[in-house]
Amino acid sequence: MKRHKIGQTGLEVTEICFGTSALGDMPDTYGYGVDEERARATIHAIFDGPANFLDTSRNYGFGRSEERLGAAIRERGGLPAGFVLSTKLDREMETGRFDAARVRQSIEQSLEVLGLDKVQVLHLHDPEYARDVGEITREGGAFDELFKLKEEGLADAVGLAMGRLDLMFPLLKERPFDVLISHNRYTLVNRAAGEMFDYAHANGIAILNAAPYAGGVLAKGSAEMPRMTYQEAGEKELEPVRRIEDACARHGVAPGAAALQFSMRDPRITSTVVGVSKPERVTQTLGWADAAIPQDLWNELADFPFSTDDPEANRQYKPG
Repeated sequence: MKRHKIGQTGLEVTEICFGTSALGDMPDTYGYGVDEERARATIHAIFDGPANFLDTSRNYGFGRSEERLGAAIRERGGLPAGFVLSTKLDREMETGRFDAARVRQSIEQSLEVLGLDKVQVLHLHDPEYARDVGEITREGGAFDELFKLKEEGLADAVGLAMGRLDLMFPLLKERPFDVLISHNRYTLVNRAAGEMFDYAHANGIAILNAAPYAGGVLAKGSAEMPRMTYQEAGEKELEPVRRIEDACARHGVAPGAAALQFSMRDPRITSTVVGVSKPERVTQTLGWADAAIPQDLWNELADFPFSTDDPEANRQYKPG
C-alpha cells in the first residue's frame, strides 16, 4: 500500500487509516453496538493487514475504544513494528473543561490504557464542544500544552481534529500543525472542506480525510442504512446517494469503492480514515481500495451536484 509523509515529522503512513470509534461501542452515534470480542477481532485484523495507520480517541465510547485497543496491543506484546497510532486529546466530558491541565490529564489517561509511553500522532479533538474555546487558544492554554507534549517527545506529530469548518479553518491558521482530521466534509456528496484542504496542502499540513462514506450510507447502502452523517435521513437527503448508487450499478462498481477511491485519488489527501466495526469490513475496505473503476464512471460522478453546506449543522451530538 502506498505511503505518504506527515509533514517533516519523519512519519510515513499508508493511504488508508482505520478508524476505531465504532469499536468503542457507540450505538447512539452509529445505530448499532459492538461487543468486546468483535472489537478485539477487528483490531487484530487491522494489525495483520497492509495498512500501518490506526486512529482512536480518548472519548470514543467513553474510553472503550482506547481500552480495547490497548488490550489488543498488550496481546501482541506491543504496537506492531512500523505501525503508526493516532489518538486525540479530549475535553472533560461532564464539564466541557479543555484547559492545559485537562490536556495533560487526557494524554496520561491515553498512554495508561494503551500501554504506551508515547503516540506518534496526537490531535486536539472537538474544540467546538468545549465550554470555552478561550481555554484552548489563550497563552498557556490547551494549544500551548499540545505543542509542549510534542517538545517532550510524547508525540511525533500534532494536529487538529474537529467538525465545524467555520471554527476549524481559523484555528488551523493559528499554529504550525503537522496534520488535521476532517470528517464527512469531503465526500462524493459534500465538498465543504475543499478550501481548507487547499490551504493545508499548500502549507505542508498533512490531511486525513475521515468518513468518506458520509457516515456509512455510501458503504452499506441507502436501503439498509437510511442515515447520513450519524443522523436519520429522509428521501430528500438520500436522493444524491441514490443517484450515486444508480450510476455505480450501471458500471458494476460498489458505491463504497467509488466513495473510498474518490478520497484516495485526491493528491492533497495524505490518508483516508475509514471506520470499521468488524473484521469483514477490514477485508472489504482493502478490496474496495484496489477495485477497478472505469473512467466513464468518474466522469459521470464528476458531473453530479454536491453540497458545500455543513453536513452536521443539525446533528444532535451524542458521545456514546
